[in-house]
Amino acid sequence: MLTQRPSISAFFPAYNDGGTIGSLVVTTLHTLAELTDDYEVLVVENGSTDYTVEVLEDLARQYDHFRFLAHREALGYGGALRIGFAECRKDLIFYTDGDAQYDPHEIQQLLPAMIDGVDVVNGWKIERHDPLHRIIIGRMYHHFVKFIFGFKLRDVDCDFRLIRREALDVIDLESPDGTICLELVKKLQDAGFKFAEVPVHHYHRTYGKSQFFNFRRLSRVLPHVAWLWWKLVVRREHIQRIAARRRLLETRKQADKETSRVVG
Repeated sequence: MLTQRPSISAFFPAYNDGGTIGSLVVTTLHTLAELTDDYEVLVVENGSTDYTVEVLEDLARQYDHFRFLAHREALGYGGALRIGFAECRKDLIFYTDGDAQYDPHEIQQLLPAMIDGVDVVNGWKIERHDPLHRIIIGRMYHHFVKFIFGFKLRDVDCDFRLIRREALDVIDLESPDGTICLELVKKLQDAGFKFAEVPVHHYHRTYGKSQFFNFRRLSRVLPHVAWLWWKLVVRREHIQRIAARRRLLETRKQADKETSRVVG
């Protein structure tokens, strides 16, 4: 396990999550305070039409380790995740959704799995607590994308992840919607980063409604899945970009070392 207390950013994309985002943020703040002295919690608000922004404003006045970014026009789930990853400042980045279907206390289960050589700790749902139609759609979707993309994870659509910043620096993300999770996992996998998997609990949604796993949305998601498959499985142009990004980061690292040596 990690030999020293890490620095951790936790962030949540939020869209009409006024009924859950407050407790989620507070629970995460308390959980991270038990794990490290160097932490932050960030919410990327995504064009909500309920009272999500008002809740976030109250939280920002009360907690020093919390901040949020409000966008009055919807970014899409993919846009919110890209902004969140870019805004996080710490060495480890945790994210999950703002609907509180996962318990942020269970970050404590992810952290011990982040041993040397592991780059991503991915949760897998012990049991999915959703309406029957969402469970059916979710299982069909999971098996379908696992097959066509060659995923090795037990639960690709479990958005309860702890990722090293260094891994995210190597990849770029483009997807506008929930398919960004497929893109994220595929690019990290193809870049050779090592995953660990940890069981986590999944709870009934108590506020709002799903923006992804329903029949109407699925008809719009499948063309995006096909587009991703074409780009990541057939054309595989991201492999060259990953290699180029690694070379650039290594050059910067060497330059920083040289600067430190000269200054020292």
